[in-house]
Parts: sequence; structure tokens; C-alpha cells
Amino acid sequence: MSLASRFFFLAAAALAVGTVVAIAQPVVLSGVPCATPTYLHCPDEGCSSAIVINQGPAVEMKTRRTYFIDYPCDLQKGEKVTFILALHGAGSYGNWQRNYFPLMDYKEKYRLVIATPNSPTHVWSQADDEYLQNIVTSVVDQLGKQNIKAFWLVGHSQGGMTSNRIVRTPFFEERVDGWLSLSGGRLGGNPGRAGSFGAGRATATAAAATPAAATMAQAMAALREAPSNEFSFIYETGQREMDDKGMPESSEWAKKLGCGARGASREVVDTKAGYVFDSTRQNPPNPSWGLQPAPGKAMVTAYEGCKDGRVVADVVRIDKGHTEGLEPHVTEELVKLLVSAKGGKVTAMHGE
Repeated sequence: MSLASRFFFLAAAALAVGTVVAIAQPVVLSGVPCATPTYLHCPDEGCSSAIVINQGPAVEMKTRRTYFIDYPCDLQKGEKVTFILALHGAGSYGNWQRNYFPLMDYKEKYRLVIATPNSPTHVWSQADDEYLQNIVTSVVDQLGKQNIKAFWLVGHSQGGMTSNRIVRTPFFEERVDGWLSLSGGRLGGNPGRAGSFGAGRATATAAAATPAAATMAQAMAALREAPSNEFSFIYETGQREMDDKGMPESSEWAKKLGCGARGASREVVDTKAGYVFDSTRQNPPNPSWGLQPAPGKAMVTAYEGCKDGRVVADVVRIDKGHTEGLEPHVTEELVKLLVSAKGGKVTAMHGE
């Protein structure tokens, strides 16, 4: 080896030894470290009440109320993600919602950040709006608005009705790219309810879990009038929740978004059951409200060619009611629809 070559080799070796390579560390959101397996995830069977009623480890600092935050454990600063605010139904809890529609099982694969809050009264109302807005603002600030590919509302039952209400308010109107309604009302024509839907609930449970009559009437009336803003919309329901007419064959919302024909339905088959169900309605069982989790299949129907890359779709879970937890394949199918839609409203906002 020549003297010059030896000098170059020694200099390179010294540089390699003396250099500390900075390795990017995953992001931690809302002070909650990411964990695998996911924090307070239900087992495949027998999820305990202690798990589903937990209020979550993240704290919304202005109201001091807690919530769940789920995100990819390898999330990097500056990475583009889809942000979801997921609302539980009346009488329920945030962690029941997390396990009913287990978006957290797909957060790494589809780069999802999911905030799941709790209502202290178990029924969402305008009194919760500040808390929900603060969660959204905090998470967006941590991620950076330029990194929000899309922002979606997801709501089950009364959480869906609440999504329908808040998406019409100024804060959410200018931010929301899509709404996924899990048996929480359908924009563009709502299916009828099965005659047995809601039967068998004890009086005390009804008082705790049912919104005030005026609030419910207001929410249902809102469904009859389309919001002025435009966003993607996916509706999912159990077949047994609907009356014999089933899902409407058209959608005024699809027409508003310039969608074309209703496409052919696709079948999704699950051999694995969901995680949770409503144990308070099993004696006697009420199929329209929901039985215990079981495998199943779903029919997915999307409207074609919606303008600006938006998505409008209906998903019917065959032989399911209102409260059986969603199975893995239908959950993933809904996630695929959600992330396929165009977003960008948060990113495009100015002056914040």
C-alpha cells in the first residue's frame, strides 16, 4: 500500500470512528408512548368491562379530560398520515369504540393516527365540542398540518349523528375531508329501521344511554338536509338493523358530489369475529340490536367517478345488528375506502 493510500485509509477510519450517526427517533404523540401490542386492546374473546370502560392515557390539557391516541409505532417526524377522530355511541365508552371498530389494528399498514375521546355523560352534546376541537388542534399541531393527508370523522350510532352535527360547524366544516358513519345515519337517503330495533332495553339503561328526545329529533332532521360543505361519505350498517326494504339504491349525496352509477357490490368474507358486543342486550337476545361476535360477510358498494377524488360508498354486514364488533376484513375494507379518498383540507388551511 502506498503512503498516500495508507494515509487515506487511516483518515477514513478515524472519521468513521469519530462520527456519531444520528438515527431518527419515532414521534411520541400527546405524551403517550406507542406500544405493541396496542394499549388496552381486547383479546379475541371475553373482553372485560374493566378494559372497555377505560378512559384513555392522553390528557386534553384545556379541559383536563382524557382520550386515546393510537399511531404507528415507527411514525417519523414529517411523515404524511391520515388523521381520524372516532366517536363512540350513546351509553358507550371510547375504548369500546376502539375495539368495536379496531382501526388501531391497521395504523401501521395504512399510516393512521386515531384519536378516540370519551363523553362523561356517555351521550355527545354541544358541551363536548370544545374538548373535541382541542383534541384535533393539539394532534394537528404535533403532526404539522402539512403532514395531514386527510382528516376523517368516524362515529358509531349517536357518535355518527354527532359527526353529522359537528361537520356542519365552522371548525369542522373547513377541516373534514370525510365522514364514516357506523350505523349513525346515511346522507342521501336513510334506510328504515327494523321494527325490533331498540326493543328489550331496560328502563334504567335507556335513560342512561338514549339522547334526549329533542336532541335525537334534531339529529335525525339534520340527515334530511344535506350539509353545504362537500366531503367523502361512507355508510356502514348491519343488515338486521334495516327494515325489509334494505339499503336505498340511490344516494342524493352521491349526486351532489357528481358521482356516477352505483357500482356492483363486492363480497368481503371474515372467518374471524370482532372483539366486542353489547352484553346488556343478550337476555333475551335482540338480533337487530346485535348478538355476540361471530364471523360473517359484508357487501361493499361504491359510487363511481365522484368528482375531486372523493368516495361515496355503502357497506352492509350480512346477518349483523347494531353492536357486534366489526370483523378484521370488513374493518380493513373500510380503511381502504377511507384512505383512497382525496384529502388535504387541513393542509390547505391558512392563518393558523
